[in-house]
Amino acid sequence: MRTVMMGTGHFAEPTFEALLASSHPVVGLVTQPDRTIGHERASTRQTGRTMKSIALEHGVPVLKPESINTPEGVAALKELRPDLLVVAAYGQILSGEVLEAAPLGGINVHASLLPKYRGAAPVAWAIYHGEKQTGVTIIKMTTGLDAGDMLAQKAIDIGPEETAGELEARLAPLGAKLALQVIDQIAAGTVQGVKQDKTQVTKAPKLKKENGLIDWSRTAEQVCNQVRAMQPWPTAYTYRHTPGQSPTRLIITKAALAHLSVSRVPRPGRLMSLPTVGYHLLVETGDGRAVQILQLQPEGKRRMTPVEYLNGHPLRDNGFLGPVK
Repeated sequence: MRTVMMGTGHFAEPTFEALLASSHPVVGLVTQPDRTIGHERASTRQTGRTMKSIALEHGVPVLKPESINTPEGVAALKELRPDLLVVAAYGQILSGEVLEAAPLGGINVHASLLPKYRGAAPVAWAIYHGEKQTGVTIIKMTTGLDAGDMLAQKAIDIGPEETAGELEARLAPLGAKLALQVIDQIAAGTVQGVKQDKTQVTKAPKLKKENGLIDWSRTAEQVCNQVRAMQPWPTAYTYRHTPGQSPTRLIITKAALAHLSVSRVPRPGRLMSLPTVGYHLLVETGDGRAVQILQLQPEGKRRMTPVEYLNGHPLRDNGFLGPVK
């Protein structure tokens, strides 16, 4: 069975490598055009060995169209004469013409427990919303967004301190294993699909930089989830407001629940430094609890610990964190 891999970056690499090691010939790779590092990252997709380098190591032809859905893109795909398309984090929605280029259509390796978190950033949104489990689903591709029949699914627990990048790296080899099982079933004619429950559908749209802006009126747990969900991109951020000074942007790269109720009347965003109880830098949230900042990065500076930050930027009365209005 002739296969064409379609994917970009770290999450797709294990599936591509597993396919190359299988008995199913890989006759081509379709991947995104080369990007400048950090450009248009929705997750860890532009990192890793790169799909292109893996393909070149194995002598696999590479297509890098800006859009595979153009007549030229479809024609180039048809020239590879694939029987099946294997898609993982490709980054483009495929048209019906693209799916019809392979007699067996396509399967997609999706990093969520569908029907929850359909879309481009399922790992980040699962963490953002406080899910305790996620997983990988292999689906039969349709023109609807992640709407096809489920061919296989496997769940895993989300670590309490796990970031989106770390979780995606754990899901990638699981997706590769499930994809190969399904491909073997397709070849044997034994694959069976299950319809998705439309009433359970939730969305996981592509991340934008503004998704990282912290709203301190949310609960402490929700803020910590956001910080984890926005790593490695776009990162969580806020602004420090100090009387008599312009607001300064702070990237919050690591945070934890302080397990400390600090106020009966919450004052979201209030900054505190309480070394006597073991915490160096706390921020009050909307539920009256505190978030402990463990690592931060002032604009234009390197990442640093709270102690390092406070040495150069001591707290002052009435200082707080919040958006720029």
